[in-house]
Amino acid sequence: MNDLILPSGFARRSADVNGTQLSYLYGGSGPAVVLLHGWPQTSLAWRYVLEPLASSGYTVVAPDLRGLGHSAHAESGYDKDNQSEDIRQLLHSLGLGPQVRVVGHDIGAMVAFSYARRHPDDVEHLVVMDVAIPGLGLEKAMDVAHGGLWHFGLFMAHDVPELLFDGHERDFFAWWFRRLAVQMSPFTPEIMEDVTRSYSGREALRCGFEHYRTLLDDGKINRAWADAGHQLSMPVLAVGGERGAGARLGESLRPVAPQIKIDVVGACGHFVAEEQPEALVSTLTDFFASP
Repeated sequence: MNDLILPSGFARRSADVNGTQLSYLYGGSGPAVVLLHGWPQTSLAWRYVLEPLASSGYTVVAPDLRGLGHSAHAESGYDKDNQSEDIRQLLHSLGLGPQVRVVGHDIGAMVAFSYARRHPDDVEHLVVMDVAIPGLGLEKAMDVAHGGLWHFGLFMAHDVPELLFDGHERDFFAWWFRRLAVQMSPFTPEIMEDVTRSYSGREALRCGFEHYRTLLDDGKINRAWADAGHQLSMPVLAVGGERGAGARLGESLRPVAPQIKIDVVGACGHFVAEEQPEALVSTLTDFFASP
């Protein structure tokens, strides 16, 4: 699998951390920003914001999450707490931290939340984008009996989604992006080819769906933490597309994030970093500069 052309100053590297091998994009200099992508994507989901963030004075690290993209296919370890340890060990291996800016979208936002919950002193700013966090709103979003989203239950089932999607990856992903995006121009044939290659075949599909199969347990851990009265101590920014999560994400996190700010991005669906990258970079740099 070949990368698309990366922005100037960025290279792909790999590291052995936490019992697996992670691939990541690396560039820039200065304080650390880590960007965690969602499903069904890879680190290339951040392709439009990598160079602008680096040019703003940050070291930018964008990993392929466990089992996805160029990272090794892992048999297990997809719970969000363990994946947050993947990212923490990766940053430490690079000599970055302990004060980092953690940005996550979709599944990556769940990992980012776990990172901030487990290691609040390591996270200077937390950004979560267009998602519902397990234990703090996701269960309502996945309740199909009351209008919730159908795909969670299917993706969490063992073996079945791999059986159904094997050989139909391109058609399914094309449908998926059309359904969730407002701006389709970023999803070029080259990007769709890269996504399809990254998730094609039973083993690659399994690794993708393993991220969903831990969600109920992830939610129990987050809920127990919140019920014990804990809160996030760092500034938190919740970003939602106008036609995506909107302000719902931020409102769901208010009880556990007293310093939360909410940003709703206009003319945007689920994929904020690709649909409205200039607006996102401006929002992120302003937020990172705030106390």
